[in-house]
Amino acid sequence: MPAIREIVGKLEFAILAAAIAVAGGAWAFVELAEVARDGEPHELDRRILLAFRTSGEGSPPIGPSWLPEAVRDVTSLGSATVLVFITAAMVIYLLITRRRAAALYVFVAVAAGQVLSSLLKHLIDRARPDIVPHLAEVQTASFPSGHAMLSAVTYLTLGALAARIAPGRAVSAYILGLAILVTFAVGISRLYLGVHWPTDVLAGWSAGAAWAMLCWLVAQWVLRRGGRTAASDNSPR
Repeated sequence: MPAIREIVGKLEFAILAAAIAVAGGAWAFVELAEVARDGEPHELDRRILLAFRTSGEGSPPIGPSWLPEAVRDVTSLGSATVLVFITAAMVIYLLITRRRAAALYVFVAVAAGQVLSSLLKHLIDRARPDIVPHLAEVQTASFPSGHAMLSAVTYLTLGALAARIAPGRAVSAYILGLAILVTFAVGISRLYLGVHWPTDVLAGWSAGAAWAMLCWLVAQWVLRRGGRTAASDNSPR
């Protein structure tokens, strides 16, 4: 019994932390959206973006000549092609191992996150930065960063799922840490390439993390309700 109570207590703490993350991410996104709606970019946006350039507006990026190509490789980890491939591979694996509920959870979380990202871009319709050359091809609106948001949605969703079945706390911590690191690296790469304002990336991280945690909360609620229903059906009448 003490072990069961400890497990329940940890789950309750995790749910509370996730709820706080959802609320914090939503609040941060709303605040950043107000900045994005201004006609002129925020001064801090300009300073951070120019920090990745050698000598101000229109100048080359900092670092050796091979770095831009390496950063483009990093940013591809947040591209739609790579994320769809990773998500599809994970969904197929879960279906093969007969974890249909987990497969549905991953598919809905990532697919709905993609739709939400596109909708938010359309609603805000912020122009891309024009003070530095773009080192990557871009075609959509700037706010929020789709790469940052969808990286957060995909990698945090998959990371949370993998960490749950990982053998031991150290492995779980490593998986979650890796998911956060990749998400962070993709967002920073968008700034280095000059295709997003910093507030775009912050908003993408905030919205993506909030959506991933919201999906996790819904999944926990469904599992708990399913458990209570099964217990009720099996109770003596």
